[in-house]
Formats: sequence, structure tokens, C-alpha cells
Amino acid sequence: MNKTIRRASVFSLLLILALLVRVTWVQGYKAEALADDKHNRRTTIAKYAQPLGNIIVAGEAVTGSKRTDSGDFAYQRTYENGELYSAVTGFSSQVFGATQLEGIYQDVLDGSDSRLSNPLGLITGERADPGNVLTTIDPVVQKAAYEALGNKKGAAVALDPDTGKILAMASTPSYDPSKIAGSTDGDAWQQLTEDEDKPLVNRALRQPLPPGSTFKLVVAAAALEDGLYASVDTPTDSPDPYSPPGTSRVLENENKSAPCENATLRTALQFSCNNVFGKLAVDLDEDKVRATAEEFGFNDDKLDVPVRAAKSIYPSGMDQPSTAYSGIGQFEVTATPLQIAMVSAAIANGGELKAPHMVSEVTDADGNTLQSFEDPESEQIVSASTAEQLSSAMRTVVEDGTGSNARISGMEVGGKTGTAQHGVGNSKTPYAWFTSYAKDGNGKTVAVAVIIEDSGAARSEVSGNGLAAPVAQKMMEAALR
Repeated sequence: MNKTIRRASVFSLLLILALLVRVTWVQGYKAEALADDKHNRRTTIAKYAQPLGNIIVAGEAVTGSKRTDSGDFAYQRTYENGELYSAVTGFSSQVFGATQLEGIYQDVLDGSDSRLSNPLGLITGERADPGNVLTTIDPVVQKAAYEALGNKKGAAVALDPDTGKILAMASTPSYDPSKIAGSTDGDAWQQLTEDEDKPLVNRALRQPLPPGSTFKLVVAAAALEDGLYASVDTPTDSPDPYSPPGTSRVLENENKSAPCENATLRTALQFSCNNVFGKLAVDLDEDKVRATAEEFGFNDDKLDVPVRAAKSIYPSGMDQPSTAYSGIGQFEVTATPLQIAMVSAAIANGGELKAPHMVSEVTDADGNTLQSFEDPESEQIVSASTAEQLSSAMRTVVEDGTGSNARISGMEVGGKTGTAQHGVGNSKTPYAWFTSYAKDGNGKTVAVAVIIEDSGAARSEVSGNGLAAPVAQKMMEAALR
């Protein structure tokens, strides 16, 4: 063999070796990543080659699958009462992916989860029968929330304080996931994504906004836990008008005639006295308020229910005027409706917060449990004494204060209103909040939070009691009747 042929042979061998290394790397090391790549059409085709498993509400499937007429996809996702449950299910689209429970449990729902495979399936690669996701949603409470929100822009959450179960999660305006489930639904997708009201956003979980006076419950809890005041009926040191240190700007009260000067915490919650809670935040200092807020769940960027909620924020590094405004749920304080519902749930449950969750169980096709959430984690947020005092003060808000529209005959109801500024210099229509709990004669309890971002009402008609409390009232009554 001459020198030229020998060199050519060696070079060819090296090329073959390089090709073998490349093939081994692609088929071995990169195989899973390539299979999971969202641009891999084969994966999507395989997903919709058979009917998907279902998301279940109270024993009934709110999802389904239908046979397609043509194309690469054999089946397409369908939804029962899609607009009612979209904030729970999310969507599963042949083109635009999957969100919420559809996204988190897509491997279970399409049969590719390894927990579903039988031994033969592991060898052949054949997909197992898909599993199902059982939710904690109560259809009666869910319907009450959705219908009460109506054509308003807003959101509502209901929790069972004893178990942490999410009984309802509604966000409006809503959308029908069926309309974007297919491979030819680009126009519907464009319409939804370009809608300025953002119907695809789950406002209950993913849109934290200033909580306004509902945050006063957190500040009151901090004051009682710190021992700054012995009880909700101890007079506070709260001048009216009150100007925080470092500014001449007065922290004004909405109700000018309310008895807010040196008011007790009960009276301050009853009339939503800004002077009291602004000064409380300054007297406690931001670190103590933040510590209590974080006990309730603020600043937690890993709150999964199992859909991840956006972080509710209590800021740091504030000066005293900013700290005062944080005490009334303004400045840079933000919260999701889920977070505010968690505050009321902990108060109603003796200070103990059960981890909120909207899935009770994940099963295989035969109903065998793959994962259970029936025993959630819990944490004592505030003492039982603090919780009882705050729940008593919340009852005063409903019975004799600003939360009268939440009353339910024959039931114990406590609540807190909130009206949060919106826009530079409060130039836009304020947000209306309400959070509450209700308890029937047998001790069954529900906690809710409602935000109305926009109702179309005149600015002068926007209030937590006027807009949000009626929604909460209908949800609580639906849960307990």
C-alpha cells in the first residue's frame, strides 16, 4: 500500500469513527432532550395518537378528546364548560403547547409517564393507557364564582381552611380552551393573545396587584404577635391626621368622619383607618411586618398548587413614609387573590395554614393512585389567640362595618374590604378587593378572596364592599349551603 492510499484510508477511518461517535451521542445522550424538544413534531403527533386522560371535577371529566377528520393528529383535546374551568385546566393545544394542569401533568395525561408503563411497554416503547388528574374543585362554588364575576375583569379563589383544598378558582374574562386546541386555530390564538384584557392570564394565580386594605390584616397580626398591643380592643397611639416621619404628606382616611383617632384594631379594621395601620407599620418597622407577611406566604417564589403562583411581594429597603404606605397595602406591596385567601384561611383556622392545593390525586387508567395530596403540609402562622382576635374583628367588619354585603343569614362571616390605588397618582380606576371567611353551624368553614380590576362602574362607585363582597358572599354561601 502506497503512502497516499494509506493516508486516505486512515482519514476515512477517522471520518467513520467521528460519525459513529456522533450517532451514539445523538441516540444516547441527546435522545431524551430531542424527544422532549417542543419543536419535535413527532412527539406531538405521538401525544395525540390516542385519547388523552382527563381532568376530573367532583367525579366528572371536564376534558375529553375527539377524533380528527384529517391531518397528522389522530385526536384533539376538548373541554366541557371550557370558560368555566379554564383557570383550573389551562389548555392543551396541538400547536401552542399546554398550560396549567394540562401542562404539569401532560405525561400522565398522554400516557408517557414512566409510572404508567407495564414491563412490556418499557421494552417496546408503546404508550400506556393515560392517567387522570382529580381536582379539589367544587363545581357549585366554581360556578358561583364565575357567574358572580360575570363580565367584570377580576378573579376569585375559595379555600377550605381545614384541608387547604382550593374549592374554586375563577378568572375573567375567560376563554374556551377548545377553540385553540387544534392545529388550525391560529386566528383564535391571535385574537386571544392580542386582547388587551388578557383572557389567557390566570388572574387568581399569576397577576399580583396592590392588595390595598386587605393587607391590614397582616399588619394587625404583626402588631398582636409582637405584643405592640395586647388585644384588638386596646386603643392604639394613632393621631388623625397622621403624617409619617420624613414627610408632611397626610395619610388620609376615606371616611373622614370615622372614629380613627387612637382607634382600637377592631375599630380600625371596621372603618379601615389608614392612619392606624400606616403608623403601625412604622412603629413595628418594615422587618417585623415583612416577617409576618412572609409567614403568610409573601415573597415565596415557589408556591405551587401545583400550578406555580406568581410571587406576592412585601418589599425591603423602604424609608419610613414608604413603610407607612406599605402598611395599607400600597407602595410596592403586591398580592395574588390566592395569597389574600391564604391570609383569611389561616385566621379562620386558628392561625394554622394548610398548604393550598387544587389536585387531590393523580391516578392511572384503572384508578390506582400515582400521587396523593390528601395530607398537605401545614404551618402555625400566628397564635390561636391572635387568630381568634382577628377573626372576631373581621366579624365586626361584616356585621357593623364596611363589609356588610358579605352577610349570610344564619352563618358566622368575617371579612375585610380593600380599595387599592391604580396608576400614577391613582389616575386609573382603583382595584376593589374583598377577603373573608364563613362558618356554618357545624363548623364547616370556607375562606375566599376576590379582586375586581374593572367593572365598568364609575370611579365613585368602586369599593370592595360594593363590587367584590357580593361575589365573595355568593361563593361562601355556595360552599356552605
